[in-house]
Amino acid sequence: MEIERTEVRNDWQPSEVGDALHSKTMVINMGPSHPCTHGTVRLVVEVDGERIERCDVDVGYLHRGFEKQCENVNYWQVIPYTDRLNYVSPIINNVGYCLAVEKLFGVEVPERTKAIRVLLSELSRITDHLTCLGAGAMELGAFTVMLYFMQAREYLYHLVEEVTGARLTISYVRIGGLARDLPIGFTDRLLKRLEDVKRLMDYGDRLLSKNRIFVDRMCDVGIIAPDEAIAYGLTGPLLRGSGVSYDVRKAFPYSGYENYTFEVPVGTKGDNYDRFLCRFNEIGQSMSIIEQVIKTLPDGPINVRDPKIIMPPKDEVYDSIEGMIAQFEIVFRGVVPPKGEVYFPVEGGTGELGFHVVSDGTGTPYKVRVRAPSFISMGILGPLIEGHTIADVVPIFGMHNMIGGECDR
Repeated sequence: MEIERTEVRNDWQPSEVGDALHSKTMVINMGPSHPCTHGTVRLVVEVDGERIERCDVDVGYLHRGFEKQCENVNYWQVIPYTDRLNYVSPIINNVGYCLAVEKLFGVEVPERTKAIRVLLSELSRITDHLTCLGAGAMELGAFTVMLYFMQAREYLYHLVEEVTGARLTISYVRIGGLARDLPIGFTDRLLKRLEDVKRLMDYGDRLLSKNRIFVDRMCDVGIIAPDEAIAYGLTGPLLRGSGVSYDVRKAFPYSGYENYTFEVPVGTKGDNYDRFLCRFNEIGQSMSIIEQVIKTLPDGPINVRDPKIIMPPKDEVYDSIEGMIAQFEIVFRGVVPPKGEVYFPVEGGTGELGFHVVSDGTGTPYKVRVRAPSFISMGILGPLIEGHTIADVVPIFGMHNMIGGECDR
């Protein structure tokens, strides 16, 4: 669907004073601790007055080595590391990695597991977008909107904690299933909280979407043409904001997404305002998917019945020699997929999140390569900022929604 835009005036012309008062350019650092950088990233900008002539983006400050760490642990132990990629929507990271390993095994999880994964992934997507929109509003002076959106996010974090036991680093999804089922009465509480989120989103919409100051700061700033977005490998709201309707959930459905009805919001001009509206409308689509999942949530098991992939139930471990042996082997050896390599993409909060897993037939991955959308999107940030003013850096970077954990190399 095509998102609606607010018309803006186009009669503003830059001042010619700068030409008469030309001076030498200055190189300054924005970050790696500047508030507008949202994490450990440094922008080295060369400015002529307020105008940015050149921008170099330096993302190499976390040094956690996600991909290398995965080569030294078993397949199960990789799951907590995935939480820390996009830590604002970690459930999607869990799902993407586990789907890749399950593809190596050639197994398919039960229908209830698929539905719960979709439900919690969309819940996680909403928290991701709320964080981006709230922070972006706050950085342009709309502090009240940030409070509304953070309150909405808090409602959902409480529900995530109820299911997984944690707010951010949840480690909830398992290869072949889930750590535990949904708590009793969870879906009723979720539906109630979604109504609260809709109410707070409406407050933010009325305060922000047609606010003259906000619109002037966002419209016609940071324009990315469709062919340029494709050339840079952009995905998610950055690509859809430029009018390209690509969503992994539609193009390559997984976990039963083909069974749910939803639209893919796209922009018309590819500026900051389009990216803002895309995320705002995607929240509504995610809530619609959640409501559909709840209506059709099937009964049944949440894990595959395969002792080589999932630990046996505790009563089998305690009461049978076969259960004890299966527990012993999977704890000490881990899961051991056949030799091979797979790539599996999912739609993350910031775009296509893909895991390339290589197995050499042992219990430790030979290689885990992640296609992190935040890392890919940093490629266009420098050229996009050039020609704008220092004040424009904040909304441009904010609507990129860079998550530092994904940029880890």
